[in-house]
Amino acid sequence: MTSFQAQTIRTEQPVLAVEGLTTSFLVDGEWKPVVRDVSFTVAPGETVAIVGESGSGKSVTSLSIMRLLQADSSRIEGRIMLGGRDILALPESEMRQVRGNDVAMIFQEPMTSLNPLFTVGDQISEALLCHTNMSKTEARNETIRLLDKVRIPSAASRFDEYPHRFSGGMRQRVMIAMALASKPKLLIADEPTTALDVTIQGQILDLIKMLQEEEGTSVLFITHDMGVVAEIADRTVVMYRGEQVETGITSDIFYRASHPYTRALLSAVPVLGSMKNFKRPLRFPVVNTKTGESDVPTEVTDTVASTQRPVLEVKNLVRRFDIHSGLFGKLSGRVHAVENVSFDLHAGETLSLVGESGCGKSTTGRAIMRLIEPQSGSVLVEGKEMLALDRKSLREMRKSVQMIFQDPFASLNPRMTVGAAIAEPYLEHGMGTAKQARDTVADLLVKVGLSPDMASRYPHEFSGGQRQRICIARALALEPKVIIADESVSALDVSIKAQVINLMLDLQQSLNLAFLFISHDMAVVERVSHRVAVMYLGEIVEIGPRAAVFDNPQHAYTKKLMSAVPVPDPDRRREHRGTVNEELKSPIRPIDHKLQPLQYLEVSPGHLVAL
Repeated sequence: MTSFQAQTIRTEQPVLAVEGLTTSFLVDGEWKPVVRDVSFTVAPGETVAIVGESGSGKSVTSLSIMRLLQADSSRIEGRIMLGGRDILALPESEMRQVRGNDVAMIFQEPMTSLNPLFTVGDQISEALLCHTNMSKTEARNETIRLLDKVRIPSAASRFDEYPHRFSGGMRQRVMIAMALASKPKLLIADEPTTALDVTIQGQILDLIKMLQEEEGTSVLFITHDMGVVAEIADRTVVMYRGEQVETGITSDIFYRASHPYTRALLSAVPVLGSMKNFKRPLRFPVVNTKTGESDVPTEVTDTVASTQRPVLEVKNLVRRFDIHSGLFGKLSGRVHAVENVSFDLHAGETLSLVGESGCGKSTTGRAIMRLIEPQSGSVLVEGKEMLALDRKSLREMRKSVQMIFQDPFASLNPRMTVGAAIAEPYLEHGMGTAKQARDTVADLLVKVGLSPDMASRYPHEFSGGQRQRICIARALALEPKVIIADESVSALDVSIKAQVINLMLDLQQSLNLAFLFISHDMAVVERVSHRVAVMYLGEIVEIGPRAAVFDNPQHAYTKKLMSAVPVPDPDRRREHRGTVNEELKSPIRPIDHKLQPLQYLEVSPGHLVAL
């Protein structure tokens, strides 16, 4: 859509007009505004994105439009005109008719929005029975049509299934079907793809575009991902600390952003294919959100000594999970989570393990640490076999291999100060006295970009990015040689993600750390990796130097992962990528299944692909 066309659309009566929206919450007896004086419109058939990081007020804006905030502790001011009516002036009984009929919402986590006790068919039918005069039979037929429309295979047979039987991507499709049931004029999508794998995200974005074209629905899309914004939005509203700092046609926002914060957001977006001229991992540019000025991204100095023995050697690692069924719990099959996985990792090197949820990459990391016991294989750390160690020796060996998890808040004890949390492994392993531990904590906090006085605070007093820094500091307390980073930045906002990755690269360079970087984000993986291993159904199907894998992908699954990455180019907004609507195949096999080890072809030095 051209700028002229977008401007033409906005001359029509808007579906939604938000004017001077200010939302406040009651805190300690005082009204504290969290969204201040926000105004924008959404025209018929138009997609408007509200973009900003956590705490910017974008989700509060959407909940204010839906009037879903708790009435006694929130106050909404301004005007919200939906189809010419100010919905802030409507009584709650009328507002219930507006929700679902005129405006519908899709949330970030579909499992919290779906009732686990009811079938997906019943839950969609309920929306139809509430808002229309359909009979139960008509509602069932319309539900099956909607499930089919959102590309759920065998829709009729899945009507009576429960939400837990669906994957994350399929559950999000159910939520979209439910939202579309009453043919609303406006669809509000609040971070609907954030929790999804990149290929499933691509399918959901294509689905929303297709439904919009067919139904003419307007979309208000809330996200922190500028790549998604470029792919789906006609116009963009940028929010920062509760205020609207920039609004315009999406291409203008991307190519001629005027506000420093918008430029900072854009510079922090990793672009797939941007590493063609770089041999080593590349830091993200650091941008001043007040001035918009940024430094020049620099390559990390190479400290990889590939001639020395690898610090971590994994050979033919296998981990399967038994499945029991029936009244007496008879063994009925096995999940082949990790199958004959082999790789080496050198000091100062980052090997990225990539793939979708369920491919076995996190299980591989946990099996290496022996947080779950592998069935067979070999894990050598500095030449010593991890799998043969007794409990005491394993505890000592874990000083050399540490793990950083995806959710830093779940990794920290909420009743323990962060100083005590960082000091705990140091003291448990007898590495020094209490005074030495305090000095070590202060030094580590400085190393990860925090101040020593923060040691006395509790985890809830920190942001998500700061908590992840604390987890990195705790992992460093034992002076490890290898750090397994399991989706350690996937839950972070784009600029915080850039800061944490820069920190990890700097620490790798100064301490000669080896990273096993587990991720599903191909654009980030390209930025940080020396080598890349692609996992599919528990097996490594392609492995090699980063440049070789990204510039010349050989396996069909690697190509699929790369083609699904959102491209931050607004000119490609109306393109459908034609992603195939399929889920990752099941890794469940019969009890007597014999899996043949993969054969590999070396297509270039160190670049192996499964035949």
